[in-house]
Amino acid sequence: MNQSLTPRAVDAAVAGVTWLVAVAGLVALPVVAAVDSEGLGDVPGPDDARWWVLLLGLSAQAAALLMARERPALTAPLVAAIGCGVSLVAGETAPGLTSLAVVVAVYRAVSVGSVARLRWPLLGSAALVAVAVIGAGAGADAPVALVVEGLAQAALVVGAPVAVASFLSSRRAAARAQRNEAEAIVREHEARLEAAIARERTGMARELHDIAAHHLSGIAVMLAAVDRQIETDPQAARAAVREVRGQSREVLDDLRRLVGLLRDDDVARTSVECIESVTGLVEQAGAAPGGVEFVTLRGSDQLPTAAGVGPLAQLAAYRMVQEALANARSHAPGARCRVEVDDRAADRLVVTVDNAPSTVAPSGSSGGFGLRGMQERADLVGAQLEYGPSVDGGWRVRMTLSREPGTASTGGEHA
Repeated sequence: MNQSLTPRAVDAAVAGVTWLVAVAGLVALPVVAAVDSEGLGDVPGPDDARWWVLLLGLSAQAAALLMARERPALTAPLVAAIGCGVSLVAGETAPGLTSLAVVVAVYRAVSVGSVARLRWPLLGSAALVAVAVIGAGAGADAPVALVVEGLAQAALVVGAPVAVASFLSSRRAAARAQRNEAEAIVREHEARLEAAIARERTGMARELHDIAAHHLSGIAVMLAAVDRQIETDPQAARAAVREVRGQSREVLDDLRRLVGLLRDDDVARTSVECIESVTGLVEQAGAAPGGVEFVTLRGSDQLPTAAGVGPLAQLAAYRMVQEALANARSHAPGARCRVEVDDRAADRLVVTVDNAPSTVAPSGSSGGFGLRGMQERADLVGAQLEYGPSVDGGWRVRMTLSREPGTASTGGEHA
């Protein structure tokens, strides 16, 4: 199984390859010089001490390359200094051989560091390369040309690897930035998905609570009446049982409607409750002890009820009435309730549920999620929800819904 090389193994491989290429050039130079001695000038062979100085210098440069990754600011000038010293001893052929290690050292230094941070080591390396060329050719007939050659070789040996390394580093940085951006997009998508799932779960929990709290609390009240009437008033007990059966069917219908909404059922979507459906809630709750009074205050008979109020806002109001009546049955059994739909204002619709104080000990438990569910629905549609004790010692819940401008007009009052 292939495994990626460790950083130290890479350093050793780079130094080894550089040494092999440089030594191959050192070995080949005498052979090439034998063919064209005038083109290369004075080239030392293995029988010349300068050849061995070159071999030792190339080996020292390769050894210095081993720390190019860990000490980039030191490696490049050190390799250039070794090459400069070897060139001053071995003559004019040495700079060509020792420059290879300088190129590798500069490239690796810029790859792991920034040019701005390494500017002085790089300038020092370039100066040492220029000194090596000029020093190795000392005594030439054209000193000015020699200086120009030294500066040109220094610019090439140091400038070319700097440009290549900088370009590749920028490409790697751009690739990392793209990967990071893609990962950030994925994380953002996952966060949005989790938030959407949480909202859906909250919505489902709210719907289930509203359905169960409304119907099951009514069933519990009616069964309590059946328990008292089953022996004293069998006819009323049978009527209450029929009412319980009807409530049970409504629970099933509402649950089927909720499942249809979750399945994206077109039929279920068209049967969402609205303000006009509140009448059905009042009729159901009216069978309980105490009864429920329903009042509608209209501003214009020419417009439908809750004109300009969206379907989601109407559903929120419907659920508020449903939950408020269920709470009244649980916490104020036998208390008279009043549901008022105030449709007179041009800019808002106000739905209020009041219940009188109860003279019977409550049978329901407290600490549910009804009020929190009402508040979540109100926040979802931008409505204002108020609840708390009323002046007569009962309880009041009021939701104010905004309507689109110009959809209703103020007018008279109708009960």
